[in-house]
Amino acid sequence: MLKQRVLSAIVLIPLVAVIAWLGGWWFTGFVALYAGVTAWELLRLLGMNDFAQPVMWLGVPVAAILVVEGGMPQDPLRLQAFLAGVILVGMVIALFLNRPNAPTDLLLTLGAAIYLGMTLRFLALMRTRPEGLRWLIVMAVTVWVMDSGAYFTGRAFGRHKFWERISPKKTWEGFFGGLITGAIAAALMVAFLIPGGSWWKGAFLGVIVGVVGPLGDLSESLFKRQAGAKDSSNLIPGHGGFFDRIDSFIFVAPVMYLLLQFAGW
Repeated sequence: MLKQRVLSAIVLIPLVAVIAWLGGWWFTGFVALYAGVTAWELLRLLGMNDFAQPVMWLGVPVAAILVVEGGMPQDPLRLQAFLAGVILVGMVIALFLNRPNAPTDLLLTLGAAIYLGMTLRFLALMRTRPEGLRWLIVMAVTVWVMDSGAYFTGRAFGRHKFWERISPKKTWEGFFGGLITGAIAAALMVAFLIPGGSWWKGAFLGVIVGVVGPLGDLSESLFKRQAGAKDSSNLIPGHGGFFDRIDSFIFVAPVMYLLLQFAGW
């Protein structure tokens, strides 16, 4: 398993780094593809229950298109029109589905697609900001350091359960370990990587990431627990699925983007 994890990382990390460096439609297209695959995984998890039969051929492209729309010049009316159109067309499709729970299937499908498309699109939006590549690096490194800090702190000192009903292995000690290591990493990254950045801004950002990142992880665990699955899929050898690798960013990307926008950083 360790060998598979290392080999997958050796292949994927340079590939993602090059695409992020290229930016533009290269990066937006990559995020859209990633969102589509992640939507397939989430719909597959939802479909493991007897009461749901998600419509894959609708949910996957909707998630991807929402990311693509985020990479275009911003027009709120276009986004609103697309979402309204998807909802209306989806319910028309439900009329033609010969299924006992067609309305539920459609609402689950659209809910999953919008959940992923409307959050992961902020990765594409982040790349369009001034110094967008640098901020993406700050985000990625902070999340990875936070996850690693939480894991090792939890293993070494974990005694008090954090959210046992959803994720029995997580502890409060691990949570605070991730919070502290993430804040330190963000403080250093912002101070040295962002022009005009200061350590206290980075530390504040790291604390925010340290709080919302685990919520993304727990949210994915909620889906997997309902489905009785360990991983979202086995598409990435040694790492599980695409959803498993992006769960924290689903919460971190929109929160961090909006924070930077409203704070004027």
